[in-house]
Amino acid sequence: MSTDNAPAGDGDTVPPIPIIGGTGALGYGLAVRWARAGLDVVIGSRQTSRAEEAAERVRGVVPDSSIEGLGNSDAARRGPIVFLTVPFRAQSETLNNLRDALQPDQILVDCTVPLAAAVSGKATRSLGVWQGSAAEQAQEMVPEGVTVVSALHSVGAPTLSDPGAELGEDVLVCGDKKRHKAPVARLIERIEGLRAVNAGPLEMARIAEQMTPLLISVNVRYKAHAGLRLVGLPDTDPWA
Repeated sequence: MSTDNAPAGDGDTVPPIPIIGGTGALGYGLAVRWARAGLDVVIGSRQTSRAEEAAERVRGVVPDSSIEGLGNSDAARRGPIVFLTVPFRAQSETLNNLRDALQPDQILVDCTVPLAAAVSGKATRSLGVWQGSAAEQAQEMVPEGVTVVSALHSVGAPTLSDPGAELGEDVLVCGDKKRHKAPVARLIERIEGLRAVNAGPLEMARIAEQMTPLLISVNVRYKAHAGLRLVGLPDTDPWA
């Protein structure tokens, strides 16, 4: 599956966006936002029935949206850019189950965070990952020819899933090649209020993933849904 026709700008035809783990908080929030932007979304789940239920919930929020629910493997085959939004404890199992579904030239956007909550610890603490980050672990696990990009660790799921909430945040995008990060960034920026920031190679995910427990700690103390915003960046398009 080629990514040559991956999303680039507002005037382009955007292929369906598969969201693996789309029944969870982050995946559902992304589905709502992209559906509001008029894009085709495919929610994936281990159980097709749960995916269909989530798709129906999105239609309840965004009437006439183009969204469907499928099993994870079927969902992963539907678009060139696949978003993985499962909890860290489910990352390895999910990727193992997708080995026959993911195809060369696809991009997998890993949104997972190695939080201690995965082993009954605190969500404000992170787990050590042998490879350095959850994204780097994913890159080792995907089939040959599939490229992993890391993104969407600092955007709060409650804010995303609330269609009345305004966004004004930056999203750190990490990956080894700009040509892989750019189409992911374009998709992220189809969500009003989000700006994709080129954060460097995939190994920078080791730092970007740590923004999640940091923001959780801040938001608990302020009883807020604060996000990340970088200042002083030029207005030029970093993805051109």
